[in-house]
Amino acid sequence: MSAPILRDLSALRAATRPWILAGETIGVVPTMGALHDGHLSLVAAAKAACDRVIVTIFVNPKQFNNPEDLKNYPRTETEDARKLERFDVDALWVPDGDQMYPEHFATTVSVAGLTDVMEGVYRPGHFDGMSTVVTKLFTQTAATDAFFGEKDYQQLMVVRRMAADLDIPITVHGCPTIREIDGLAMSSRNLLLSDRARTTAPVLHEVMEQIAEGLRAGTEFGTLHAEAVTRLERAGFTGVDYLDLRAQDDLSSLAAPTRPARLFAAVWLAGVRLIDNIAIGT
Repeated sequence: MSAPILRDLSALRAATRPWILAGETIGVVPTMGALHDGHLSLVAAAKAACDRVIVTIFVNPKQFNNPEDLKNYPRTETEDARKLERFDVDALWVPDGDQMYPEHFATTVSVAGLTDVMEGVYRPGHFDGMSTVVTKLFTQTAATDAFFGEKDYQQLMVVRRMAADLDIPITVHGCPTIREIDGLAMSSRNLLLSDRARTTAPVLHEVMEQIAEGLRAGTEFGTLHAEAVTRLERAGFTGVDYLDLRAQDDLSSLAAPTRPARLFAAVWLAGVRLIDNIAIGT
């Protein structure tokens, strides 16, 4: 069943008002479209947990620091709506730029600390743009629950911090990363990979799993890091922005997984930037 596609804030609020009055829970799944099975797993989680579900599709210009990246980002609204039919969601919120950022818009939501590393270093302004649009999506939809993938783990942590700091009455759920059968983390950007690059891309996950295995065996992270970068370069990756071992709770840098940790990576392959992370058990 096709959900109504809402593009005007007054229409969205008219849809949610009776749900709110009835005391129903509202789940929101914020996306930038180009939906894949990772997104759909979030929709399934929202359907299982909430009375009502809204999926948002908005390619947010404020979280792109590269205009070319914004221009090339996949836009597949018709196909996205078709993919959502089997989930029987209650609404698609698909605002245009003027609905989100009207003339004279002058407010930015900024989260300190968690945004000073990894993506925050390599994509200046990204987290400010993301935090601003997610704050708006939370308040626009009046959601009681929000669903984000752990693939963007740093983003998940920033959203949780923002919602807590601003007293937004919402529960932010982190859902497991969904992978292709060859291990590649699902991402809308995978659509930009050439056939040859798509064959190479799973090497990233293989390398990360090798590091995790080495850490469990007691090998120093510095040694594992150097070997991993060499293997990635030999496989055809053209750059490694970061390959970091960090604490799972505050993203502080670790030399060894002496507390719950995650391994984070951002790499370049054939002009496409891929990110991934995995939990490190000890």
